Formats: sequence, structure tokens, C-alpha cells
Amino acid sequence: MVKPNLSPKENMENQELGRKTISYEEYNEKMKSLKTLSDVTNFFKDLLAPTIQSMLEAEMDNHLGYLKNDPAGNMSGNSRNGYYDKKVKTTSADTIKVSIPRDRNGTFEPVVVRKYETIESSIEERIVSMYAKGMTTRDIHSHMREIYGVDISADMVSSITDKIIPLIKEWQNRPLSNIFPIVYLDAMHFKVRDSGKIVSKAAYIILGINAEGMKEILGIWIGENEGAKYWLGILNEIKHRGVSDILIACIDGLTGFPEAIHEVFPNTEIQRCIVHQIRNTVKYVSHKDKKSFCSDLKNIYSAPTEEAGLLALEQMRKKWVKYDIYLKSWEMNWTQLSTFFAYPEEIRKIIYTTNIIEGLNRQFRKITKTTSIFPHDDSLLKLLWLAQNDITKKWTMPIRNWGIVMGQFAIMFPNRITLN
Repeated sequence: MVKPNLSPKENMENQELGRKTISYEEYNEKMKSLKTLSDVTNFFKDLLAPTIQSMLEAEMDNHLGYLKNDPAGNMSGNSRNGYYDKKVKTTSADTIKVSIPRDRNGTFEPVVVRKYETIESSIEERIVSMYAKGMTTRDIHSHMREIYGVDISADMVSSITDKIIPLIKEWQNRPLSNIFPIVYLDAMHFKVRDSGKIVSKAAYIILGINAEGMKEILGIWIGENEGAKYWLGILNEIKHRGVSDILIACIDGLTGFPEAIHEVFPNTEIQRCIVHQIRNTVKYVSHKDKKSFCSDLKNIYSAPTEEAGLLALEQMRKKWVKYDIYLKSWEMNWTQLSTFFAYPEEIRKIIYTTNIIEGLNRQFRKITKTTSIFPHDDSLLKLLWLAQNDITKKWTMPIRNWGIVMGQFAIMFPNRITLN
């Protein structure tokens, strides 16, 4: 901190507070002696604590309405009441010690170093960013010490990232659009500690495409292993948050899933993922038959009409009798598998598979793969929320040909979709 003139009393007070104050002449002389970048860095490190101290004093002056030792403070109703020491971790120095002024009424709220703040906000931002990229607490501890010279314990990382929990709750309870033409519902599974045991938990995810054709994550919920009953509760929740209609819901083959959706959104059409169906069908097909089998299978889902698709299925069952047991599931699930046949090509491409949400899940996996077991549900939710926060920043363009898609929807659902 640089001051042109200091009284003997001020110098004594500064020494008591551990401040380093220099005159402008000393400052300029010191600047001339700096030769390397390291000299500059160390010089400004030395000035950091006294500069913050000076800012705190100025804040107190402003709070009280008069300068220190000013007679105007007599009988003002509030006055200075000493100091309390605080250590603050910074990016430019390991740890600095400052003395926080107090007032007798206890109403002073410093801004430069806030109450309960023990770490510079820019460091917190770096820690949250590293956590969002999937770095473990041990990695963050090592990185912060090596790069910034700051020791950050695992408990401190957890404490810092806990500050985003109110933001997560706000996001999770935000109002939603009244209609989503298409939604994708899926779940990911993780190992989490619960009551001293390691259990499998599901992260339930709903990805919607809104009326403007923009992708939007409606929410992320942590619950027990994936089940239709839990999905029913989630669907009721998004309905209470404003969603009154969904045209098409794209799902995997979870038992009871269509019934749960229709319980909350009775007019929603269900499209079961064709890609999941194909995987389940060819799983036990012999390697020597797989290429020919898959070629015939393609005739089913690439058929121009539902009737042609059914005909291709019948022909395939006659040709591949030894795999008929795996083809029966196509017949059993045909109602949900064949929904996309009623739509033009632009819509078919969007709904016949849940690849769009599986792509999102792959990005989540890249972030979470460094943590094999999460200590609790909140730690998993924090990481997934931070990850989606980064991922969705890139979602700046609508789905391709969305104008054509909405035009088709408006024709097919005239009472549910209106174009402005």
C-alpha cells in the first residue's frame, strides 16, 4: 500500500496491524529495482495484504460516516470497536492475514473480505470449474498447491461446491414451458454410499425439445434403481411445474414405462427406441449370421409404412426360425415401436431412437468416470448439475429442420399445436 504522508500515530497503528506502508518515493524506488517477473510478483504479493487492509478501513469509514479519530464521530451512536484477525487464501499469495474492523453496534458487513469468507472468490470459481470437469478432490488439492500454492482440503472442496446446492434447487424447481413436442426419458446408474453401504442409484434425466426446437434438460433426479413407479412421481412433478402436454415421449424398454407416462399425460404417443430394440434382438445372434440378420432387420424399421414394416417382420420370422424367440419381442412391442411410421422423415429421424439423450449421457460419463463411488446423493447431483451447466451452454441452435417439423405437428395435432 502506498501513502504519501503518515502521521506517527498512523505508523504505530499500522505496525500494530502488521501493515506494510511505503511512501510514493519508496514505491518508485522499489519499482526501479525490479529486474525479473519473479521480483514483480513478490513485490505485489507484499502489497496485497496492506491494500486489502486499507480497503477495509475505507469501508468502515464509509459505514460510520466519518474518518478515524474525526471528532464528528463523538456521540454518533456507533464507533470503531477494535479488530479481529482473519486468514484468507488467495491466488496471488499462499495465505494473507488481515485485521477486520469491528463497530460497536455489530452492523459492519465488509465487502472486500466478507464474513465467513476464508478463500478468494476467484479460487472458488476455479475449484468449482475443476470439479465440474470431473477432477477428484485429491486432484484438485494437488493442482491448487502446485499451480497456485494454496492448500485446499477435501472438506474445503466439498464445502465450496456445496454453495451451488441452492442453485440446483432453484433450477430443479423452475417453471417449465406448457408444451414439449418431444421428450426423451432415460436413467444412468452410479454407485453411491448410503447408510454405510454401497448401493446402485439411478440418475433420472428428462431431455425435452421445446416449441422453439431447442434442447432443454427438464431435470435430474437421484433415486433408487430405475423403476416405472419413480418415473411416475417425476412426471407428476414436471406437470406441477407447468408442463401440460407432451406430443411424443421417446423411451427405452422399461416395463411399465408407457403406463406411467399415460397416467400423467394420457394423450402422449410413446416411441420405444428402435436402436435399443435392435441391440436386444441381435445380442444372442451367432456371429456368422449377424451381418445377414441385421440386413433383414433393417427392412423392418426402414420400411416406408407400418404395413410394410409388419410384412418385413413376418418374412423375417419365416426366414430366421432359429431366432424367432428374439423376433417375438418386435411383435409384442409393436404398438410402441411403430409410432414413428405415422410421421414424415424429418420427425422420424428425431424420434425413432433415444440417441440424443444417450449422447448427453456419454458426456456425463466422461465427467463422472473418475469417481467410482460417490459419498452421497448430493455429491452425485452436484457433479451432474455442473456438467449439464457446461454442456447446455453449447446448445445454441434449434434442431435441424425444426420449422418443417413444427409445421407437420401443427397439421397432425391442430388442437394442441398452434403456430404464431
